[in-house]
Amino acid sequence: MRQVPGGGLRALVRGCRSGVLLGALGLAGLGGCNGQKAESAAPQAEAPVLLGAENVTRAEVRELESGPVISGSLQAQRAATLRAEVGGALLEVKVEQGQPVKRGELLMRIDDAALQDQAIAARSAARVAGNSLEVARAEEERNAKLAEAGVITQRDFDRIKLAREQAEAQRSEAQARHALTQEQLGRTRITAPFNGVVSERQANAGDIVAPGSPLVTVVDPSSLRLEASVPAEHAGALQPGTPVDFRVSGYGDESFEGKIERVNPVVDAATGQVRIYVALPNVEQALRVGLFAQGRVASESREALAVPAGAVDLRTTTPSVLRVREGKVERVSVEPGLRDEVAQQVEIRSGLQAGDVVVLGSARELAEGTSVQLPRAPASQEQQGLQEQPRQDLTSPASR
Repeated sequence: MRQVPGGGLRALVRGCRSGVLLGALGLAGLGGCNGQKAESAAPQAEAPVLLGAENVTRAEVRELESGPVISGSLQAQRAATLRAEVGGALLEVKVEQGQPVKRGELLMRIDDAALQDQAIAARSAARVAGNSLEVARAEEERNAKLAEAGVITQRDFDRIKLAREQAEAQRSEAQARHALTQEQLGRTRITAPFNGVVSERQANAGDIVAPGSPLVTVVDPSSLRLEASVPAEHAGALQPGTPVDFRVSGYGDESFEGKIERVNPVVDAATGQVRIYVALPNVEQALRVGLFAQGRVASESREALAVPAGAVDLRTTTPSVLRVREGKVERVSVEPGLRDEVAQQVEIRSGLQAGDVVVLGSARELAEGTSVQLPRAPASQEQQGLQEQPRQDLTSPASR
């Protein structure tokens, strides 16, 4: 065995140590470069998309109703436009639009001075005619005895009878004229025909009105009716007593109910629709005359699994919905059934189960397989119990 001087051994050890160190550094550097490349090459985990509370709902069993769609307006069952029955100046106006009135309450008064003079003259004429009739009757009684005794001829007696008959006719005419003037005096007072509200006032104090001029309109808002049109092909479903559900413009999603009272037996040739009249109790006077209403005749009703109509995608080959399962969106084919136009709900006969979470609105554009997170606070009770997870905007790059 070859011995190596001590100094040479120490140098050799130092050289070996240096080589090991350099080798180690070289391997570490190589490992570091490769690690950076590996990290940059590995795909970043895509952040899940948070669905807004308005973008999710659950399939639930609910009461669905279906029938022909209707549209129309609310009208008062009792409404009266009061018109002038006599001419003259309008002396007094006691009501304004929107003012409640009672039956028999004085609303307006027309000048009756001329009619008062006519009434006085007619009353005097009737009294004179009555006195003349009494004289003619007394004359007839006296001459009847003379005619029986042969003192006067029958011809003279017939003339006396004729005078009595003429006096009776004159009295009747005078009494009729007096009654007419009294009636016309009463027509100068415009009174409410029933309890209601003044909806329109067409004349003011001081106006000169002629017979037939509109003065004021009174409606009874406590009981309304919906006058609506239904396509003639659904005429078989229109029967008195059938429930009608509808919504009124200006009242949001609030739903109202009524029942068909009458059905017009004639189809409108211009529109091909049938007119129906729906009775509506309006005791609290929440509804207003003239409002537009839309709804449907509830000719069919049943309980079924349903989702909002906006959740069903009809653009696919078969109707489908996007369901959230295990944090991912999946497309599921469904078989829709009964459609409730008022509630905007669709029956799902197959493809979903009660409690399944489906997406709505803009979330329907998400690609199948997208990771999603459910909202913290659902907007409605039917969404309560949904999973709470961190928030992320639908418009984030990850969602795109």
